Amino acid sequence: MPDSAVQLLRLIEVIAQLRQCCPWMGALTHESLVQYLIEESYELVEAIETGSRDEIRGELGDLLLQVVLHARLAQETGAFDIADVARALTAKMIRRSPHVFDPDGSLRDGLPADPAAPHKPAASDNPAAPNNLAEIEATWRSVKNTERSHAGASSPFHGIPAALPALALAQKSLDRVLPPTAVLPDMAVHRGGPEAAPPRTEEELGELLFAVVRTARSNGWDAERALRTAVRRFQQDVSVETGAAAAK
Repeated sequence: MPDSAVQLLRLIEVIAQLRQCCPWMGALTHESLVQYLIEESYELVEAIETGSRDEIRGELGDLLLQVVLHARLAQETGAFDIADVARALTAKMIRRSPHVFDPDGSLRDGLPADPAAPHKPAASDNPAAPNNLAEIEATWRSVKNTERSHAGASSPFHGIPAALPALALAQKSLDRVLPPTAVLPDMAVHRGGPEAAPPRTEEELGELLFAVVRTARSNGWDAERALRTAVRRFQQDVSVETGAAAAK
């Protein structure tokens, strides 16, 4: 058995023992763990952006603890276990990656079975499979839309957490309804003011966003609330348009 599997099994065993023998760990619930899940996620983001490999490894471990703990809590109630989580995730990744996998989960012809082997382009034996980044992204979106449709979702924004930070909520909402290369009209920084030159780099974008926040602060506005309200209006407008188009 690979060492990675051995270590993961040992982690699962340790968490089960802690749930049985540690009063603090035994008192945890899905709800009480939410604050830690959010904190650990942000700490991992910070480690990736500014930390060392050791810090990233440590924060990944903290996040993995959350996954294993939540799965253990569910197992104790008979809902599901960590194997069910892994099984569903594996099936989803196979389903959304026809450029790598056949529907039965086997690798497409021409791809190396050894993960350590050099990457080679997939043989073009499956005309339905995407073969470049644009097609891969389009296929991923298409499969996700099909999944949402089968789940009974009527809105393109179904499944986007309303509690996301406003910037993440805005970007996720745009991702759902616009292709990645869509060009939006330039916007003026102030109504009636001169057109602002669009940012050319991510750093310039950051400066522009920070300038907007400074403007909000100087006027006593809540930038987070303002953007969240604008995104909510955007979602409502798109949903109305989608419903009207479906009724025709």
